[in-house]
Amino acid sequence: MNTFPQPAPRGPESIPVVLPLPATATQPPTALNRKKIMVVDDSVVILKTLSMKLKTSGYDVLTAEDGAVAVSTARRERPDLILLDLVFPPDVAHGGGVAWDGFLIMDWLKRMEEAKNIPIIIITSSKSEDFKARSMAAGAVGYFQKPLNSDELLAAIHQTLGDNVAPETAPAA
Repeated sequence: MNTFPQPAPRGPESIPVVLPLPATATQPPTALNRKKIMVVDDSVVILKTLSMKLKTSGYDVLTAEDGAVAVSTARRERPDLILLDLVFPPDVAHGGGVAWDGFLIMDWLKRMEEAKNIPIIIITSSKSEDFKARSMAAGAVGYFQKPLNSDELLAAIHQTLGDNVAPETAPAA
């Protein structure tokens, strides 16, 4: 008696069944509709604090600790808004490269096609009225002094991004 493997059956019963996807599988997840905010500050504490506050408010967050990272991240990621500090320490970690400050970062961003229309809100510990006037003249849409009032900053972010209702205060459906 010969025992050879039998060929697989050929017929309608061997054709895989393809079921239609549910409607929710063809719609992009809401995470893709979240707005991205980049926080640029040399303070790790500020970066972490603002990142947590913004994430709990429904935003995706990018961070940069210096000007070079800020410019390259803005070009690559195209955030919807940038929160930018003005004062940065000398760039000694990178061999004494460009002495970045918030004004130089703003200037670079405004010259880049990918970033020239991104709104910028200044967050700084400087109390100089000259810095405020210079920031606004350079194209900033807002100016906040540290320590930051989170509620006022979030309100300015929502207004700038055209959010009708703050994500954390949206009424339940």
